[in-house]
Amino acid sequence: MPDKVAIAVADGSTRLTYRLLGELASALARHLEDIGFTRADTIALYSDNCPEFVVALLAAWTIGATVAPIDRQLAAAEVDTRLAAIGAAGVLVPQRLRGSYPADAGAIPAWAVGITAGSQVDIASIDSRPGPARPSQPGRNAGRDTGLSAALLLFTTGSTGAPKVVPLTQANVAASVSGIRSSYHLEPDDATLVIMPLFHGHGLIGALLATLASGGAAYLPAAGRFSAHVFWDEITRAKATWYTAVPTVHQILLARAATDHPGASPPALRFIRSSSAPLAPAVAYRTQKHFGAPVICAYGMTETAHQAASNPLPGEGPRKDASVGLPTGLQIRITAGGRPATTGEAGEIWLSGPAVAGSYLNDPQATAAAFTGGWFRTGDLGYLDADGYLFLTGRTKDMINRGGEKIAPVTVEAALLSDAAILDALAFPVPDAKYGEEVNAAVILQPGQHASQADLQEHCRARLSAFEVPKKIYFLDEFPRTSKGDVDRRALAAALTQKASPS
Repeated sequence: MPDKVAIAVADGSTRLTYRLLGELASALARHLEDIGFTRADTIALYSDNCPEFVVALLAAWTIGATVAPIDRQLAAAEVDTRLAAIGAAGVLVPQRLRGSYPADAGAIPAWAVGITAGSQVDIASIDSRPGPARPSQPGRNAGRDTGLSAALLLFTTGSTGAPKVVPLTQANVAASVSGIRSSYHLEPDDATLVIMPLFHGHGLIGALLATLASGGAAYLPAAGRFSAHVFWDEITRAKATWYTAVPTVHQILLARAATDHPGASPPALRFIRSSSAPLAPAVAYRTQKHFGAPVICAYGMTETAHQAASNPLPGEGPRKDASVGLPTGLQIRITAGGRPATTGEAGEIWLSGPAVAGSYLNDPQATAAAFTGGWFRTGDLGYLDADGYLFLTGRTKDMINRGGEKIAPVTVEAALLSDAAILDALAFPVPDAKYGEEVNAAVILQPGQHASQADLQEHCRARLSAFEVPKKIYFLDEFPRTSKGDVDRRALAAALTQKASPS
């Protein structure tokens, strides 16, 4: 179906069929070869969610190069650091973002890519450097130390420290895309609005590539990113049948549902997908109730080329609201105390399969700690029930140790979010002289709602053990976010702890 829409901007400004997308990618690939790029190179994409990103991605893959998407919200110094880490030979930037690209970002040459009248692609140097850089440090032939050519270099979110670089092969990406397509029966009649950033696997693999592989239509937000006040207008124009987002986005949409959601003529969504962080059952229920579509929770990470598990669509298996579902094309092992856990026993989640990466780029210490015997040690905690459904209980590094009692923040957050007055919640540890650590939490109230600390503590006592109830609850207007849009638990805890400490 070459004349079917592949990529479009939701405001109608750009509309590319599969035929035209292929022609543009081939034309840009020829330009890249003329400039001097080869399959041995890593090409960085400094972009938001726009058609130029998609064309540049496919063009780079056409010549066999490795692609490294870069978050355009990063400071110039961070861009420089990431370009050096991956040994980029050059950077491609959409023409309309040419003025915002940090010209002093290292010694890496950059080119602006533009689509003219939807039928031609142009490329022009942003600086005076004539050809690709040839870095001497390892990294330019990313992933080739393992004997496999990397298709993508993706940065982890780095919430626990400096981000690591994950080389994903074409086989990794293809396996993940296959699992996503089969999980949700994506077909050519499907369409989605890609609101998750394309510099992470959620937006790139989970939304964009899975859609293109299925022959569906991927619409891009006119602003190049998620914008709550036009979201439903863009979903309607795209005739979207599904969308995927992090829990934070679902909560933002819920908060604006009364004014923004077209309740009289809602879009015909087959499902709403949630991934990249745990979605509290209460939030999933409210999302499904307000927007009239089943909410499907999935689980994955950069090291698994995004998706590792997902709940089934309605009618295809039991509905388990607190679970992230069944494995999608890989194996899940729960390890407790150095041995395989029994059914229902919590431990660290290990993953293995064709979508799982084999290493971190140029980081043997981190690789040795996380990859062992063909398994990836996720650092997440969870358990498998008798039906093979995966349940998350937290992250190893996030667990709160109160006098020897191990408390999962997600458990506390789920209890808080079950209160109708709460829009968002985060639990975290604070130092305590008696117990070592004590449970604190921060919440954002729903618009027009009121609650006190005592109200919420009483609500939690009916749902949690006494030692899990937050000793102190902060009321905030917003939470700090990672580049992907997730809440940044550590940044929030540090800020509140510092604020509460004597000056």
